[in-house]
Amino acid sequence: MKILMVGDIVGGPGRMAMARVATRYKAEGRADIVIANAENCAAGRGITSTLAEELFAGGADALTMGDHVWDQKESMAYFDKEPRIARALNLPPGCPGKGAIRIQTKEGPLTIIQLMGRTFMNATADCPFRTIDEWLQRNGSQSKMIIVDMHAEATSEKVAMGKFLDGRVTAVLGTHTHIQTADEAITAKGTAYMTDLGMTGPCDSVIGRTTDAILTRFLTGMPTKFEIASGDVRLHGALLSIDSATGKALKIKRVEEILSKPS
Repeated sequence: MKILMVGDIVGGPGRMAMARVATRYKAEGRADIVIANAENCAAGRGITSTLAEELFAGGADALTMGDHVWDQKESMAYFDKEPRIARALNLPPGCPGKGAIRIQTKEGPLTIIQLMGRTFMNATADCPFRTIDEWLQRNGSQSKMIIVDMHAEATSEKVAMGKFLDGRVTAVLGTHTHIQTADEAITAKGTAYMTDLGMTGPCDSVIGRTTDAILTRFLTGMPTKFEIASGDVRLHGALLSIDSATGKALKIKRVEEILSKPS
């Protein structure tokens, strides 16, 4: 089975890029399933039910969130109703939504889990290592194909999670930093790993926001409104090939699709 993993979607440009690439990859038989990180799709902060439905209509089969999960208050009730969205599994008990979701594919059930890192993150979360370890002990036998989105700031925390879950899940793929890394690999135990999928959106920017606004903040320290940029729209992510019978990853390839040139 072939899965397209889409890095953090930023604003309208990112949503457009995801829909165009996902539709084309499915039509060409290059992807059976599309999973996208959508925590920045509402102008960089969270998601709404309307935007989630737009992404599903555009080809996404499942969405993951991140530290901006609660930024759009109206979406909280939606998380309890929509089974195709995963927020962090290690959020405190009582939070809306689910941290582990399962979608049906032609090759069998596919489980998608998101974990939130704690190093340098402004999010209240329990230990991601203990949380996923306990979850796998209780539920790991129910699905051979398990994809983990490790949403974290620190490279070391993502690498450590990859080592911790080596051979226990199909893939550990990092999100959040918006910068695609060049360390994609399949381990000897059959787990695909990549520290960060990158960003889907305007790359003529500072991680999706207009450059002038970010520079003003760095130079003056004054509060500045961060607008979504528009130029050089690209989709970053990874394409996985999976043995559905064993749940092992067979191949991982970095993806960069250029939708528009720099403005």
